[in-house]
Amino acid sequence: MKTAVPCYYHLDVEVSPERVGQVSRILAAHLRYWDLENLVDPVCHGAELLLRAIDAHATDKHTSIEMWWNGQHLITAFGDDDPDLRPDLDLRSCLADIAAMSDGWGCCASDTGSKIIWFSQRARAGQRVPLVPTAPAPTLREGLTLPREEPVTVLAAPATAGDDALEGSR
Repeated sequence: MKTAVPCYYHLDVEVSPERVGQVSRILAAHLRYWDLENLVDPVCHGAELLLRAIDAHATDKHTSIEMWWNGQHLITAFGDDDPDLRPDLDLRSCLADIAAMSDGWGCCASDTGSKIIWFSQRARAGQRVPLVPTAPAPTLREGLTLPREEPVTVLAAPATAGDDALEGSR
């Protein structure tokens, strides 16, 4: 049986029109390396949409791209530090396209004030693979000892004459 190993990739990019195609090819190569050929088209299409929108609307062209694969979901996230780039105004059409082609998406702010736009692609039913099992971590607890054995006569109450009559009627 084929198993999946969780994967992570990070790329820092200075966005420009000629870099959009390069970044798309880099992401495609990593997806193929992870044996996720079926996710190349939607992920690269979403990445190109976001990179073109960042190039067109952002004043700070620096962005970070991360991909996480957990065996069932691939999450692709784009983070930038541009306070002028507004997802609700500048990226509305881009985000609508991403919402249509992905299984899930979102936009959130980080602690530093930057924005993170992410989308996920789910492996289809026939493509899911289990993760490689990890060994349990050792604990510091001591094992409990077995309880004392009690004699059976202590656990069972003696039968009375009335109980014998009820047994016969059943």
